[in-house]
Amino acid sequence: MIAAPSVEGVLRLLREEGSRAYFGEAVTITEHQLQAARQAEIEGAAAALIVAALLHDIGWVLQASSPESATGPHEQLGAEWLSSFLPPAVTEPVRLHVVAKRYLCATRPGYDARLSDASRRTLVDQGGPLEGEAVRDFEANAYASDAVRLRLWDDLAKVPGAWTRDLDQYAPLLRALAAN
Repeated sequence: MIAAPSVEGVLRLLREEGSRAYFGEAVTITEHQLQAARQAEIEGAAAALIVAALLHDIGWVLQASSPESATGPHEQLGAEWLSSFLPPAVTEPVRLHVVAKRYLCATRPGYDARLSDASRRTLVDQGGPLEGEAVRDFEANAYASDAVRLRLWDDLAKVPGAWTRDLDQYAPLLRALAAN
């Protein structure tokens, strides 16, 4: 059963279901998300973008916790679930982080060669690099630059044993954003 959309629901999901392996990577889903949030902090990102980095793959966790009812692309599922209690500055980069990978593959020479093997495999399932009008549509989105930043942190967040903050240290930031 999918947890109730709330800060406590997110924390519970990441604690209980996030210990699963992260799709062909050498880290768990929660380790990956904590590493992405840490990358955002290192870069001095705004609070909403740090939380977006922390929660960008919550859709995978939702699907793991309730495979019969949590269907569809993980980025869409996660963004929709989060949107009931977090602002668009969090949910839109989450929604766009997969298309941001496709955008970067289309517009940055050599970007796809730096992707992990697992990310290259999922790129195929996600539609491959963007083309033509889709590139321009992405660029016109108000959250495109945040989604690109999130995607780049995502790429760096697959290091076994990397130091991160504890999940509970993000709880006050999550609560502050949920209250607005």
